[in-house]
Amino acid sequence: MTPPPGWYPDPHAPHLERWWDGTGWSEHRRTPGAGGFGPPGAPSSPGSAPGGFGPPAAVPGGGGTGGRSGSGGSGGAGGSGGAKAVALTAAGAVLVAAVVAGAVALTRDEGDPEVRTGPSPTAPAPTTRSTQPSPSPSSSEPAPEDEGVVVDELNGVTFPLLDGWVRPQHVIEKDAVMTTVGTHDCPGEGSLCRGGMVVSRTVTATDETSPRALAEADVSEAAEEAFDEDTLGKRPYGGMTSHQVVEAGPVAVAGRAGYLVRWRVTTAKGSGGYVQSLVFPSSVGTESPVLVRFLFEAGPDGPPVADMDRITKGIRSTADQASGGGVGSSIGPTG
Repeated sequence: MTPPPGWYPDPHAPHLERWWDGTGWSEHRRTPGAGGFGPPGAPSSPGSAPGGFGPPAAVPGGGGTGGRSGSGGSGGAGGSGGAKAVALTAAGAVLVAAVVAGAVALTRDEGDPEVRTGPSPTAPAPTTRSTQPSPSPSSSEPAPEDEGVVVDELNGVTFPLLDGWVRPQHVIEKDAVMTTVGTHDCPGEGSLCRGGMVVSRTVTATDETSPRALAEADVSEAAEEAFDEDTLGKRPYGGMTSHQVVEAGPVAVAGRAGYLVRWRVTTAKGSGGYVQSLVFPSSVGTESPVLVRFLFEAGPDGPPVADMDRITKGIRSTADQASGGGVGSSIGPTG
């Protein structure tokens, strides 16, 4: 059972009336109390229906063919009683329609209000719009990083994330900014080794500020930690046996004058590797020197050595992205 066709309050715009065709809402709307008719064949009053459905029409006063008449056919007491009967019948029909519509609304699926919810002949349907403001993202949450960039906010630089490289996961080295994908068995002591790692840190506890002096002092320490003996006292490559300087010289990094030193390391087991120490002044804060270590295995498990140059050239300053920093065209040996 559904409410009969007629004009009812629009559930989505209570200030308007909308035509209910007996099975669903039509697109015809009007202002309450407006004169004229709705769709073809539609009555003009809410809750009424064409074709004899709904409350019967009122019987006009005076003598005529409708209803009972009083003495002499005039609209006397008999006519008045007939009008009251008609009014009571109409009120009863409206009440029955309200009960039926309420039962339909309770038993139907609460789905799409345009399709499955019938009109209410007594009151407009409540709107479902929430009055609560939508939550806004927390200002304390950092913005997501670019897919191809790793941000080092402490030192005010970004690194390009090349193919084959990922952000560090499950890495003991807390200053690591990226590693190669996956791990493999170490050729010497220990369990697992990585093909490559890049570490970024701030140089502290020293009065030395020269990028060249800092890079030359750090490269030997980096080689020992990576290829000789690790922090657990093990030798994952059987120990470092020798090294050779393959690159050293000034380089422009993030618009700043820096310096790099690169070693080719030979180990007792495995293919050895490459170590590079790069130092340049930061463009943020106190402009303390930034030290970037590159630790690459040689052989099939390590990344291309050219990735050292590509990453160095791609370093950018977070304070001045438009400075053109990171151009490493001046990389080259100094003799």
